Amino acid sequence: MKYLHLVWAELFRRKTRTFLTLFSIVAAFLLFGLLDGVRESFAEAGQSANGAKRLQTGAKLSFIQPLPMALNDRIARVDGVKGVAYANWFGGAYRDPHNQIFSFAVSPNYLDQFPEIDVAPAERKAFDSTRTGILVGEDLMRRFGWKVGQKVPLQSTIFPNSDGSKNWSFDIVGVMRAKDKKTGGWYGQMLLMQWKYFDESTPYNRGQTGWYVISLNDANQADRVARAIDALSANSDHETKTQTEAAAAASWMKQMADIGLIVSSIMGAVFFTLLLLTGNTMAQAVRERIPELAVLKTIGFSNHSVLFMVLAESVLMVLIGGVLGVTLSVVLGPIVGGLSNGAVQIPPVGWRSWLLGIGLMLGIGLLVGALPALRAMRLNIVDALAGR
Repeated sequence: MKYLHLVWAELFRRKTRTFLTLFSIVAAFLLFGLLDGVRESFAEAGQSANGAKRLQTGAKLSFIQPLPMALNDRIARVDGVKGVAYANWFGGAYRDPHNQIFSFAVSPNYLDQFPEIDVAPAERKAFDSTRTGILVGEDLMRRFGWKVGQKVPLQSTIFPNSDGSKNWSFDIVGVMRAKDKKTGGWYGQMLLMQWKYFDESTPYNRGQTGWYVISLNDANQADRVARAIDALSANSDHETKTQTEAAAAASWMKQMADIGLIVSSIMGAVFFTLLLLTGNTMAQAVRERIPELAVLKTIGFSNHSVLFMVLAESVLMVLIGGVLGVTLSVVLGPIVGGLSNGAVQIPPVGWRSWLLGIGLMLGIGLLVGALPALRAMRLNIVDALAGR
């Protein structure tokens, strides 16, 4: 720490170059903070305390293959099962096919399996009694400016209705809210409709369901119950795969896109570019002050002191830019969500992201500073002062 003033002075010796490099580091770690929150959010899907006591049963081959309704009662009789609900993907869009909505046709007891979703009793009663009623997540309500009691036209990108078109009409009867925003924030983006209305209105379904949601009496019995459920349809034309809610969510996402791989690939490209940029900056900075480093050695600074000073300069530069970038992502995430009226949801940056980010800052700083620091340590005083 006694050489910090020297390190600081050398870091800002060329202010323009340093600030441009810092700007690049801030941009890289701003992107890291935003994307790593998304990656961690998908990785933790279904891992809440309530999610640990739920299983999801879908077709073994693909999540788009429907299952027969006859499985509902058979699953309910499996030892250890507390409750069974079912749902279908609707594929809804509002006004424009690009305005995709997480919309599901669900059984009357679907919400009973999700105690983390809060719906006012009167609104739940209205949903149960209204054939065309829908419950809408609060973020979705803000995004489109909807109100309870409003009639909403939706397009289904998959299912036509009884008149052959893909235009559907629903009545908003209530709002869904997540009791815990941190673990259930995506519930605010959902829309639920009556499965019976959906099934009777489209000729493409007719008594089939997309998946079953099973609540358990004891989470420790999840593996046994899952095997028992899958045994019900073994060797049939509708074999099932029952998983924990977290595993099912991860599997479902990976069939559409491997979020973790996409985020890792983007960040890999960003940090590789950052390594080249900051490495060039540090090499240039050390090359410019070779005579000064020789003077430091002449007045008594050891080789290791010079080595650690150059490394400290490199690490400090990356730490300053990295911490500013991640902090900026913490500030900008909610702002982006607010400006988009909930269309874009950036999960908060958690402590795991902070730890990973700081680890990357230290690693990048040491890596880009290693070669210039070694060059400074091995510097020959006579040759350096002679300009050789």
